[in-house]
Amino acid sequence: MLFDVHRLHGCLLGFAGLISCLAGPAAADPVELELVLAVDASSSVNFEEFQLQMQGIASAFRHPAVVKAIDATGSAGVAVTLVQWSGSGITAQAVDWTLLSSALSSYAFAARIEAAPRLVEGGATAIGSALLYAGALLDANGYEGKRRVIDLSGDGISNEGDFASTARAHLVRQGVTVNGLAILNDEPNLGRYYLAGVVGGPGAFVLTALDFSDFAVAIRQKLVTEITGGTISQRRPVVQPVFAGRVR
Repeated sequence: MLFDVHRLHGCLLGFAGLISCLAGPAAADPVELELVLAVDASSSVNFEEFQLQMQGIASAFRHPAVVKAIDATGSAGVAVTLVQWSGSGITAQAVDWTLLSSALSSYAFAARIEAAPRLVEGGATAIGSALLYAGALLDANGYEGKRRVIDLSGDGISNEGDFASTARAHLVRQGVTVNGLAILNDEPNLGRYYLAGVVGGPGAFVLTALDFSDFAVAIRQKLVTEITGGTISQRRPVVQPVFAGRVR
């Protein structure tokens, strides 16, 4: 009896595809936390200031307090990625999703941050667009976290693209927490702006840094709080502001 090998191979592939479809998509890997670090790379951030942000984040992932917080998550760990953002639609995932569950993996992630080039060179400040981009990364990363957090840092108010408050509302409805790190060198009241129109969700908070040289201490404190899921006592309290117009 003669048979066609190619036809048989095609039938087997078709059968495997059918089984795959019936089984549905692969299950996401459970983690303690999914975390997007969104770093301001707009025109108001010069080369030195951008480097201070990146070095501050890298140093934080080598700090004993952050490493201890990661260790405490156990085998589940923390899935983290780093994004650079500026104007509307100007975003780049500079460091891909990485699972951290030990000191070794945390140190390796710090090295990847230090080695990452600046992929976004200037532009306007579109906080809402950056938040929506980060939210899309959370939805498509292959992880399923008990908590999902966007950690956005910046030195200015939004002046382009989607309103930050609208993006925040969309993300909060999906169970995402948005935290902010406001760098006050150009906008002394930026912390109030972040509190009113940017941060939201379970346990959301704002930390402030006086300038980019103060960033490293603030981001370290912020990461420990986000990873442990604790509360924060702000070194520079941010009060609820009153705005005459809409917050973009």
